[in-house]
Amino acid sequence: MITQAPRGTADWYGDDMHRREVIEQICKETADLYNIKQIMTPEFEHTVLFQRGVGETTDVVQKEMYTFEDKGGRSITLKPEGTAGAIRAYLEHSMYAESGVTKVFYITPAFRYEKPQSGRLRQHHQFGVELIGSKSPLIEAELISLVSTIIKKLGLKDIEVHINSIGCPVCRKEYNKALLEYLNLHRDGLCETCKTRMEKNPLRVIDCKEPGCKTIVKDAPRTIDYLCEECRTHFEELQSILKGIGISYSIDTGIVRGLDYYTKTVFEFVNKDGFTLCGGGRYDNLVHEIDGKLDIPSAGFGMGIERIIYFLNLQGVDLGGVVPPQLYVGMMGDVKTEAFKLITSLRDAGISVETDYLDRSVKAQMKYANKIHAGHVVIIGEDEIASGRVNVKNMDDGTQTECAMGEIASVIKGE
Repeated sequence: MITQAPRGTADWYGDDMHRREVIEQICKETADLYNIKQIMTPEFEHTVLFQRGVGETTDVVQKEMYTFEDKGGRSITLKPEGTAGAIRAYLEHSMYAESGVTKVFYITPAFRYEKPQSGRLRQHHQFGVELIGSKSPLIEAELISLVSTIIKKLGLKDIEVHINSIGCPVCRKEYNKALLEYLNLHRDGLCETCKTRMEKNPLRVIDCKEPGCKTIVKDAPRTIDYLCEECRTHFEELQSILKGIGISYSIDTGIVRGLDYYTKTVFEFVNKDGFTLCGGGRYDNLVHEIDGKLDIPSAGFGMGIERIIYFLNLQGVDLGGVVPPQLYVGMMGDVKTEAFKLITSLRDAGISVETDYLDRSVKAQMKYANKIHAGHVVIIGEDEIASGRVNVKNMDDGTQTECAMGEIASVIKGE
């Protein structure tokens, strides 16, 4: 066990690490286009933050959180998602005192105790965005636009946008009443968890993954039929904006998302088989749930890095492998000091360099340079050091260029 990672976790290295770096870079560059700045919050928070923010009736809080007591007797939880921590930081540092909408993104590990499956691990990583301070449907449109842009840049195909509105506390009262009446007619078929949920938060039953509950809720009342005028207008405006910027979507009344803080708009990006790549929406009451005083609207989404990689592999999208070094510097004879001085100067000039650390023969060094796909090779011996000149071999076409040691970088850069 000491040499095996815990179930539901993964080690990142080699080509997989490279793909992850490419994905994260695309996410960061796209966020920059939308003037969204990065935030980093702790990997653990006080447990009460998630109980209030995520919701005590959710699967995340009831079943999936990694919670422990620290040495000071405080209840601490490894973050199961990024939103609650970002909102806590927003409040703690009074970001609301700044004018305009606060726009932040994060790339963070998240921890959920659930059955490991394709693209979903117990420790996974999320790219998430939070836009705080506006009730406008432009906010949700911007989030959906941003995700659509990332998907295009990644080269993913056949990903659809599904949207829904789950209303606000005003219209949710009427909806909950209708839903509760329906669920009471089918109470015997519900799982024990949902029998408890339906009394505290009936909407959570819609999100249950138990087969029996899924069958029952298939014909349950839908939130979209109970929207108040404000929520209906908001949803219609969002649709108008999406159409205006050329983003096609489907209304999916089955989307309620798995966290209690959602209000009004919810959305998911799914493939043709119904697997979710990304989910998000609006949560106008979350700031108040956490702070207890302020009422500041917000919206956001979370996208799993592992889930992106799963989709990329599923569709055969190639993001390339580890970038090979531009140059391999081989050594012949006792020239370590002079050779390493050259290597250091080349790295200072922006050239990626690999060399020999195992005192191998020149033949073995050339074989290794081939193995790591080095772009060029230079062999340094006493003669090269004495003359100050070397042969730079291009490993793609086999051509060699003689030059002074100080010109190696220019030869490799093609200057």
